[in-house]
Amino acid sequence: MGKLVAVPKRGKRSGSLPFLARVLDALRKLYGKPRPPTLTDPFDLILYENVAYLADDERRDQAFGMLRNRVGLSPEKILQAAASTLNEVGRKGIVAEQTAEKLRAIASIALEDFGGDLSAAVRREPKEAVKALRKFPSIGEPGAEKVLLFSGGAPILALDSNALRVLLRLGFGKEEKSYSNSYKSAQAAADSEIPRTCSARIEAYQLLRRHGQELCKRNHPRCEACPLRRDCVYYRTALAPAR
Repeated sequence: MGKLVAVPKRGKRSGSLPFLARVLDALRKLYGKPRPPTLTDPFDLILYENVAYLADDERRDQAFGMLRNRVGLSPEKILQAAASTLNEVGRKGIVAEQTAEKLRAIASIALEDFGGDLSAAVRREPKEAVKALRKFPSIGEPGAEKVLLFSGGAPILALDSNALRVLLRLGFGKEEKSYSNSYKSAQAAADSEIPRTCSARIEAYQLLRRHGQELCKRNHPRCEACPLRRDCVYYRTALAPAR
């Protein structure tokens, strides 16, 4: 992400919007208002995270559609599915056999620990809900928070790696050696600047993630096309010698 310089927290000026609200407004104008998420069931969201390992969104969508149409999205149907079918789904990503094993493990955990229904788990107190969701393969704390947010369980400010990079470069939080510490730092710095509703925070997740994918890339960010560069710490500091 590039080494960041700590800057004072941007406060809300009289009669103006918080900095992050203005950032999201600029991204909304650039990319358009995101569509509401198509997946809101917590079990479906966990399957989606695992269905095509290291694949892009398009291949992940294809894999999830294949799983839904050829197998079904219930734990029982996944456990009954032929290995060859699950491997075919997994080939949309890499290491198809491991994907099939993960899908079976997800189904088993859902049945054994949650009676096949995760709706009660996401209604728990957020820390307990996150702990419960982390029982599933490949679901760390950020992934569990995303599942909790998108399922309407709690308005947590979830971030993927792209969104985190954008916030850090804008000066929210501090980049640490530990990804977890960087995540928590940015999350804490930005939390008060977004309304505490699931809909507002889902939109923030979508807009920041897309910006990280399209312009604010890890390598070779396209700062010349970015509407945020004037207020971006990364642009003013890390890239200053190159300008």
